[in-house]
Amino acid sequence: MQDPHTPHGPVPHGPVPRPREHRRSRAALSAVAATAVLAGAGLTTLTTTPAEAATSRQVEKLNRGLVSVHTDSGNLISWRWLGTDPDTVSFNVYRAGTKVNSSPVTGSTNYFHSGAPDSADYTVRAIVNGTEQGDSEHAVQLRGGYKDVPISPPAGGTTPDGVSYTYEANDASVGDLDGDGQLDFVLKWQPTNAKDNSQSGYTGNTVVDGIRLDGTRLWRIDLGRNIRSGAHYTQFQVYDYDGDGKAEVAMKTADGTKDGTGAVIGSSSADHRNSSGYVLSGPEYLTMFNGQTGRAMQSVDYVPARGTVSSWGDSYGNRVDRFLAGTAYLDGFRPSLIEARGYYTRTVIAAWDWRDGKFTRRWTFDTNSSTNSGKGYDGQGNHQLSVADVDGDGRDEIVYGAMAVDDNGNALWTTKNGHGDAMHVGDLDPSRPGLEEFKVDEDGSKPSSWMADARTGQILWSTAPGGDNGRGVSGDIWAGSPGAESWSSAESGIRDPKGTVVASRKPSSTNFLAWWDGDPVRELLDGTHIDKYGTSGDTRLLTASGVHANNGTKSTPSLSGDILGDWREEVVWPTSNNTALRIYSTPYETTTRITTLLHDTQYRTALAWQNTAYNQPPHPSFLIGSGMAAAPRPTVHTP
Repeated sequence: MQDPHTPHGPVPHGPVPRPREHRRSRAALSAVAATAVLAGAGLTTLTTTPAEAATSRQVEKLNRGLVSVHTDSGNLISWRWLGTDPDTVSFNVYRAGTKVNSSPVTGSTNYFHSGAPDSADYTVRAIVNGTEQGDSEHAVQLRGGYKDVPISPPAGGTTPDGVSYTYEANDASVGDLDGDGQLDFVLKWQPTNAKDNSQSGYTGNTVVDGIRLDGTRLWRIDLGRNIRSGAHYTQFQVYDYDGDGKAEVAMKTADGTKDGTGAVIGSSSADHRNSSGYVLSGPEYLTMFNGQTGRAMQSVDYVPARGTVSSWGDSYGNRVDRFLAGTAYLDGFRPSLIEARGYYTRTVIAAWDWRDGKFTRRWTFDTNSSTNSGKGYDGQGNHQLSVADVDGDGRDEIVYGAMAVDDNGNALWTTKNGHGDAMHVGDLDPSRPGLEEFKVDEDGSKPSSWMADARTGQILWSTAPGGDNGRGVSGDIWAGSPGAESWSSAESGIRDPKGTVVASRKPSSTNFLAWWDGDPVRELLDGTHIDKYGTSGDTRLLTASGVHANNGTKSTPSLSGDILGDWREEVVWPTSNNTALRIYSTPYETTTRITTLLHDTQYRTALAWQNTAYNQPPHPSFLIGSGMAAAPRPTVHTP
C-alpha cells in the first residue's frame, strides 16, 4: 500500500457544503468508525477516522445545454439549471429574439411553445437578482424527436486466421473535449468479432473516436493488435482531471497503439497475441490522451502488471484480463482516475492523479497485500464498480461489488457475498440516513440479492440463495411505494427498501433506467424502448426506430444520462447502419426543478464509469422519486 500524497495545486476556497438530510452526523460517523466487526452480518470492516469534507468540488463549466424537441403540438424547450447558478435564478425563453413566455420560468427549466414549427430557433436568458443576462447558445433542434450525430465506421479487416470483420458503434461517454461548454462524445468502435474473455480467437482492433455534437471528428485512436476487443478489455474514462476546462481521455494501451496524431506507443511491429488470440505477454500501459487532439500525453506502466497469468484464477487468460475503471473525488474536490484488475480472485485497484501534465499514483489497494490478505476482500468484485461518498466525509469511496475501498486506499468493508453481474448505489431508502447498495450474486450458496448500508456493508435484507442471479435493478419506478423498488431475475415481484414484496408483477425489463416523462418516478429502459411500470402492465413511452442496442443480451444503449436540457435523461443509440449516434430527449413537460445532474458528482462520475464492462445506469447522491423533498443544490466550482 502506498502512502497517500498531497495533490499538486492549491485547495480552492468557497462556501462549506450544504448539509443534506440523508447524511449522517459526524458524531455518528465517528461512532461507526470505531466499530471493527458488525456481529451477525458476516461483515468485516477496518477502522478509519472520518476526514474533513472539502469546500467544493471541481465540475465542468457547461453551457445551458438548450434543446428543442418537436412534437405534433409544438416544441418542448429545456435547459440546465447549473450548480453555479443562484438558487433564485429564473429564465426567459426567446424565439429568434422575441420572448415567448409571459412571465419568467421559475418552477422548472423547461417551457412548451405550443404550435411552433420544428425549425424554430431558441435561446434562453437567465434572470439573476432581477437583471436579465445575455443569450444562451442556440438550441439543439430535435426536429423528429431525435438528433443524429454523424459518425464514420473504421475500415474492417481480416484476422490472422482468415476471419473478416467490420465495425459497430458500441459504448460512448461524454466530456467537454475542446472547452466550449458543450459536451462532446467519445465513442468506442468494436469489431464484429469481439470476444468475451472466456472465448478464444483473434479479434480486430478496438478504435475510439472523439466527436463533436455536430459530427466533427476530432481524432481517432487505434488501440492496436495487442489490446484484445471485448467488454472487459477497454474501459475508457473521459473527465477533466487537471482542471484546465477540457476533458482528458484515459485508457489501457499497449505496443502498437496509435494515438490521435498518428504517433505509435511502444513498438509498432510487436505482436504479442498467442495462437488462441489472447495477449498474455508484452508491456501494458496506462495512457492519458489529450481530449481535443487525441495526442498521447504520457504513458506509464499499467498497475497492476499481469505477472503470472494463473495467479488471477486460470491459466488460459480469462480472469487476468478483467479490467474496471472509474473516476472519483478522493481528496473531496478534484477528480482522480481509478484503474483496476481482477475480481474473481485477486483484486488490485490503483488511484492516479493527473496534474501538471503527468501521472502520480495516489495509492494502490491489493487484496494480496499483508494488510488485506485473508480478510475476505478477494473475489468480491463485480463486472462494474460504483463511486460514491458512502461515509459522508466529503470524499469518494470505491464500491467494487461486495466490498468497498475507502478514499485513502484502505479496505472499508466486505460482505463476503462474492461476485455478481449488477449493482446499484444511491439513496435507495429515503427513510434511512445515507446511501444503500442493491446487488445480485452468482454464488449459489450466497443470497441471490441483497441490500446493504453503503457506509458499513451491513446487510439490511436479502433473498434466499438461488444460483446465478444475472440481473438486478433498484430505482423508484412506482409511486405506490416510497423509495426505490428492487427486483431481479431470480426473485418474484418487486420489493420496497425494507425488502418487502409490494407488487407481485415484475417490470418487463431488468436492465436500465431513465427519467423520461414529467414526474420524478423513473422509467424502464431496455433494448431500444422506454416503458413506464404499472402493476397490471407497462406502458410504452418510446420506441426508437432505425437504431440498435449494444452488448448482446445486455441490450444497452451507447449512453444514457442527463447530457442535454433539464435533469431528465437522454438516450443515445447507434443507427442500424452505424453512421450516426441518435440522441433521443424527452418530449414531456415537467414541473419539477432539479439542478443539472451533471453537477452532482456521484451522478457525473457514474456517467464516466457507465461504459465499464457490464454497463449499469447512473444514480445521483440524493433521492429522485415520488414524494421527494426539494432536491439539494451542489457545492461546486468550475475551472
